[in-house]
Amino acid sequence: MNWYYHEKTPSVAERRASAVRAFEKLAKKNKSLAPVIIDGTKIAKTFWGKAWCDNLEAYKDFEYRLPRGRSYARHRGVLDLKITPGKIAATVHGSSIYNITIDIEPCPTKRWDALKARCAGRIDSLIELLRGELSEHVIQQIVDSEHGLFPAPDEINMHCSCLDWADMCKHVAAAMYGVGHRLDTQPDLLFTLRGLDPAELISHATRADTLAMNHATPPTLAADQLADVFGIDLADETSTKPTASDKAPPPTQKYAAKKKAKKKAKKRVTKKSPPRQSTASHQAPTRKAAANQRKKVKKKK
Repeated sequence: MNWYYHEKTPSVAERRASAVRAFEKLAKKNKSLAPVIIDGTKIAKTFWGKAWCDNLEAYKDFEYRLPRGRSYARHRGVLDLKITPGKIAATVHGSSIYNITIDIEPCPTKRWDALKARCAGRIDSLIELLRGELSEHVIQQIVDSEHGLFPAPDEINMHCSCLDWADMCKHVAAAMYGVGHRLDTQPDLLFTLRGLDPAELISHATRADTLAMNHATPPTLAADQLADVFGIDLADETSTKPTASDKAPPPTQKYAAKKKAKKKAKKRVTKKSPPRQSTASHQAPTRKAAANQRKKVKKKK
């Protein structure tokens, strides 16, 4: 027997072909498989995926098995990967098919509340958060190894069906890198895994701003400023639809008494004064009397 003989290491193409065959065989029994398919050498390309992988590689307890895990993930060895609250379940192809379960403890409430407080007012929208379009301050808070979102080694409990004695075997490492790749397209899964609602980072900032505004003195806008804001002509609106404040105020008692006295005086004048005759009625008797006088003069003559 040749003790120097060793099995030939399969090429990348051979590894991928073997993984594809294993996946097709497994898919006949399970139609809900969610494989990790990586094109190229980069496992993650966006902020959340890179941040997950960087956090994974920052822990010295994991570094021994990580290179083999990266290789398995790149060669499509992760045949199935599902992320649910507090749990990662994966199926990895190696020399055989292995089942992996990774339990992640939920993010402590105190840590989450402190993170929300430090990020208050610095994240404009949920879309901005999930896209990773964040300020440097927010990024530093999120990726902080002690106070950020990512789990620490003592918050991770790993199990694989292989015979490797290490806590993180190469199959578990492949599944963990698969999570980083999945976060590229589904970053909200990190919050799902940690038992968090990403919208709370936004709503927390909104509540802080609202409280500040409620304690401040509300500014007063002039009519022309209101017209610019709402795009209406306030003068026209008030002229066509008068409000209760535009109506004349009710008369006072003094004003009412004076008005009543004027009405009584007018009635008294109307009763005493005879009806006024027209000019024609005054002139008619005078002309008739003159004519009678002329007739009497003629008779005497």
